[in-house]
Amino acid sequence: MLISTMNDVPGRQITEVYGEVFGLTVRSRGLKGQFGASFKSIVGGELGGLTDMLHEGRQEAIERMVAEAEAKGANAIIAMRFDSSEMMEMGTEVVAYGTAVKLA
Repeated sequence: MLISTMNDVPGRQITEVYGEVFGLTVRSRGLKGQFGASFKSIVGGELGGLTDMLHEGRQEAIERMVAEAEAKGANAIIAMRFDSSEMMEMGTEVVAYGTAVKLA
């Protein structure tokens, strides 16, 4: 599955548009992660546990988006973007979305 953040793919023709596809996950930091983040915010530095959580969330969101595109018959996703927001005080929502298309 080709995934592009551009609105087209240079050298390739879009022959069919299947529409919007997305993948969504909500990740909880857990008590240990919350405590570690609170401590790190005092002393400074990267919040490694939270970085890992967001990376894993993005990967899972991409996998779910790709599965939805494949189910529609697409072989590419264009205009792919990420969005994230805090859900409650201990969780983060990560969304990957784009337009499922068929490339020649």
